[in-house]
Amino acid sequence: MASSSHPFVLIALLLSIFATAEFHPLLAGESHKPLHRLEQQEFPLFTDDMDVNSLIEAARHQAAYLKRQKRQTTIQFGNDRYATYWLLVSVRELLAKLAENPDKNELNRFLSENYLVYQAGGRSNQRGRNMLVTGYYEPFFSGSLTRKAPFLTPIYTPPDSLVVRRQEGRETRIGRYDRKNRFVDFWSRAEIENNDLLRGYELAYLKDPFDAFLLHVQGSGRIQLPDGSVRSVRFAGSNGLDYKSIGKLLVDKGILALEDVNVPAIRKYLHNHQEERESILHHNPRFIFFTWGDSLSPKGSSGEILTPGRSIAMDASALPGGTIGFLISRRPEMAQDGTITGWQTFSRFVFPQDSGAAIKGTGRVDIFWGHGHYAEVAANHMKEEGKLYFLVKKGYPLNR
Repeated sequence: MASSSHPFVLIALLLSIFATAEFHPLLAGESHKPLHRLEQQEFPLFTDDMDVNSLIEAARHQAAYLKRQKRQTTIQFGNDRYATYWLLVSVRELLAKLAENPDKNELNRFLSENYLVYQAGGRSNQRGRNMLVTGYYEPFFSGSLTRKAPFLTPIYTPPDSLVVRRQEGRETRIGRYDRKNRFVDFWSRAEIENNDLLRGYELAYLKDPFDAFLLHVQGSGRIQLPDGSVRSVRFAGSNGLDYKSIGKLLVDKGILALEDVNVPAIRKYLHNHQEERESILHHNPRFIFFTWGDSLSPKGSSGEILTPGRSIAMDASALPGGTIGFLISRRPEMAQDGTITGWQTFSRFVFPQDSGAAIKGTGRVDIFWGHGHYAEVAANHMKEEGKLYFLVKKGYPLNR
């Protein structure tokens, strides 16, 4: 939710998923491609299960993002390339149609006749163009601006020792200078916490180390202070080290079964085995730094406010960002007591407006659920199959 590198909920890193919904049959013998341009008879039925106002809101944010980009910058769509100005035209055409208040049949007809449709290739080791669909949310924790029991676990602002090297045409490097003025990797989570290396950069304090860890995983959240006021914290940087899943660690060690891994189960295990908590949390070397947010509405790596249920995070180096997406998957249904009673197929328009350090490749998509109890439960339990499509208006003058 966060930033140029929102990490995403723990369980999303697991490699296995459960079957969902009805999808196209496996495409036997098809070799994997990042993106497939579809014939019209292959298009999905463009029906949306959410309210139109949220769709308009998300589309407007997407248009605002595209308007800030250089007009002639191009984005790859399989064998085709489109300038960002054309992606803006594509979004504006959708907004103009939505302003006419079309019914679902008219909207589907309009899109099918006027847009090209591309399908994400899905996971490279499977046939069928299936995505792993997970969720993330904005967590809510109790905290304090001062270190006073029970608020003893700090979150930090970026320290002066953190160096981000950005060079045109080269990969950004994150690190620090050591005592011999050599540029080296920044300290890991274990090094930071074991040696109190960030003293003086504390932003706030939380009750529990696992709360702080989850905030690192999500990348942003809300903190309720002792006086009852609520402040937002946002991603401000990372130590640049790779993310490692503690959920996968617990599965590999035989502590939890794959199908039982979720955030509540991990929290329970750490609570009951506090002597193991530090070593388990330190398995993930990646460390996140925060700053206070300017509002209670989280922003994605696009710089735009995220729309719950509409904004998605994906790997923009593998899949085309900046356009209109359409996602088919399943979401949990909940009883009043918060228990999951089943899984419901959904299909809706979504917009790539965020990214994540652990979201890599053509087979991963993470949907932002917002905040609150449903958002937390959905994010903590989603590991569903899905199909992801991208829409671009026909008629691009330079397209071949």
